[in-house]
Amino acid sequence: MPVDAPAHEQPGAGPQAFEKVLHWVDERILTGELEVGAHLPPERELARLLEVSRAAVREAVRTLQAQGVVRSAVGTGATAGTTITSVSAHALTRLLRLHVALANFPLPDVVEVRISLERLSARLAAKHASADQLDELQRQVDAMREPGITRERFNDVDTAFHVGIAAAAGNLLAADMTVAIRESMRLPILDRFRRLDAWEDVVQVLRRDHEAIYAAIVDGRADDAEQAVEAHIRSAWQTLTAADPI
Repeated sequence: MPVDAPAHEQPGAGPQAFEKVLHWVDERILTGELEVGAHLPPERELARLLEVSRAAVREAVRTLQAQGVVRSAVGTGATAGTTITSVSAHALTRLLRLHVALANFPLPDVVEVRISLERLSARLAAKHASADQLDELQRQVDAMREPGITRERFNDVDTAFHVGIAAAAGNLLAADMTVAIRESMRLPILDRFRRLDAWEDVVQVLRRDHEAIYAAIVDGRADDAEQAVEAHIRSAWQTLTAADPI
């Protein structure tokens, strides 16, 4: 029996065929026909249904696997075949990181979205943060006070602090999106940290900003937490972009 040729070598199995399979899966997920745990039709059946090659189906499935939308398992039984799975925050973070790195989103646009998300996270954290979550935020604030803290170390702690606020918000969608955006900004922020001449002066201001955010969250002052996190992001980004080459 002949083996299927690669997708790009088969009639009807080019980009249009590949996208046809992706569109078919997307539509059924959005309408609720395919839910988490549901099986895709077998490769041969799906190829016949959509009038594409099996190679095009395999290519589409590989893409969906990379996105965290499906998982495939060999064998027999309920767990075998290709099934719909929930997209993890890690998959969302990875995709956003790549988009930002490729400049598909202008950084000012990313910052504005980050502000909206972190305002919501800060407000919710002020209302819902547990004692353990507050303790974790306190550890990050304390770490920012380390004598002689490097730019790389501060950036890691800064990221952990904002991720901690998102985790304390108690809203899974807001948390996942906030984490994804902040993680995608890690390298652009570090790059600008490295360009700063007056690092010690800047880090003092950043410490005070984070202490103010933390204090508002601990005290349950939701409005103040929102305002503090927005003021911090805007002022910090203005300082960091001042070091950009003209």
